[in-house]
Amino acid sequence: MNALPWHRRRNRREILKYTVLNDGLYRYLVQCRSGREDALLVALREETQRLFPQDAPMQIPCDQGAFMAMLVAATGAKSAIEVGTFTGISAIYIARGLPKDGSLLCLDISKEWTDLARKYWASASVAKKIELRLGPALASLKKLEPDRKFDFAFIDAAKPEYDGYFELILPRMKKNGLILFDNMLWGGRLGKKSPPRHLAGLAIEALNRKLARDPRVDSVLLSIGDGINLCRVLGS
Repeated sequence: MNALPWHRRRNRREILKYTVLNDGLYRYLVQCRSGREDALLVALREETQRLFPQDAPMQIPCDQGAFMAMLVAATGAKSAIEVGTFTGISAIYIARGLPKDGSLLCLDISKEWTDLARKYWASASVAKKIELRLGPALASLKKLEPDRKFDFAFIDAAKPEYDGYFELILPRMKKNGLILFDNMLWGGRLGKKSPPRHLAGLAIEALNRKLARDPRVDSVLLSIGDGINLCRVLGS
């Protein structure tokens, strides 16, 4: 099986075609893309690791960041929202994909994390595009201005609240706007016969199933990073 260019499951009607990543192949994948993370992003990753070693893995990987920036730029998005900012690397990628007059609203609960984010946003010359609001995300979303609309949304905060974020953000999305959910493979622990027992895993599993059949969006679950569920909004 491993000699094949992709993996197949024999003695079944369906052929499952996919490539299993290893460290070497992942490094190759990262290298074969336009550009590398610049010194500023590398410094942000290193400072995050030094200041918040337990939380540093929450940062999105570089290939995911490049993918998100490309989506923002390719779709011509001008207004974006991010739920869960941490130390700001995902916000830099999104902001860099926005035009000069674009705007990104970031929601997070931690002043300590986002103080570091603000520092690097300024260094990256994207601070003018970004507005940060601190507080519980569900409450912040409920307090948004009635006419606030978005072309792009990235959701990467408390997993049990994902569905709540979705229902509050969806009515504010423009037609054909994109909503991205992070960590939707939950560390590879989904897709098993028995359901997950952890509250976060249950929430992610339920939302993946919901999005697959929700008539308000088109969705595709991608194996980028820890899994991205990419949704295109069908309504106006």
